[in-house]
Amino acid sequence: MRIGIVGLGLMGGSMALALKHISFVTSIVGSDHNEEHQRIALGRGLVQAIVPFSKLKEECDVIFLAVPVNGVITLLNECTDLEGSDKTLIDLGSTKAPIVDAVPPCIRENFIPAHPMTGTEQFGPNAALEGLYADKVVVLCDLEHSGAAQRDIALRIFRSIGMQVHTMGAAQHDRHAAFISHMPHVISYALANTVLAQEEKENILTLAAGGFRSMSRLAKSSPAMWEDIFRQNRDNVLEAVELFERELHTLKTALKNEDYTELRKEMKGANKLYEIFS
Repeated sequence: MRIGIVGLGLMGGSMALALKHISFVTSIVGSDHNEEHQRIALGRGLVQAIVPFSKLKEECDVIFLAVPVNGVITLLNECTDLEGSDKTLIDLGSTKAPIVDAVPPCIRENFIPAHPMTGTEQFGPNAALEGLYADKVVVLCDLEHSGAAQRDIALRIFRSIGMQVHTMGAAQHDRHAAFISHMPHVISYALANTVLAQEEKENILTLAAGGFRSMSRLAKSSPAMWEDIFRQNRDNVLEAVELFERELHTLKTALKNEDYTELRKEMKGANKLYEIFS
């Protein structure tokens, strides 16, 4: 099986590292518009060669699209020449409905919409990690519209790199992702900007403990990538942020009114989250 990966950053680069250990993968080539990313990817041995997208489409059996959502949509519209082929296109985007809605009908059977629920705040090919995908969940969306052969290939690949496969509709996925993945990034960016506006660098370095570092870690994430995600999942993210604001207002009101019984009740309710993880 010949694999092509478009986008050699954290997700694409880590996928290349994972696929190198799979016996049925015979070659891995990459494509990336960033020449520095190309150089680093080759230097780290993430891929065997850098090739133009047109050649990658021609030579590869499976093509991973590991670029921002708008980029995925653009690339899919450049794949109409694959109509009637048995090739498999798999995207790794964080928002699914806009991609599914935009895929050209002539290649819909070739396409697998996937979202691996993993990542770090780092980005670029230097961020690629061994084991990033192992034991993590991947959500595959709207598989009833994908070809049987493409479904089988996607399942074989994701299971071979150690992922737990779940399926759901694209719209359902996007709403869940807004609460569990996208809103935390909004909050982290806001927290970082709030502190930067109030505190000197020296105070931040001196006083910032584990709690602040953990909560602000996501603010290091790529602004270009997350602007794209927020743009594509805008309505769901807005709903999630507005509901968060209600909860924040409840805590603020209890504190303002010195209603510490209510404050404790709210905090105790929040403790239940970690009963789910335990």
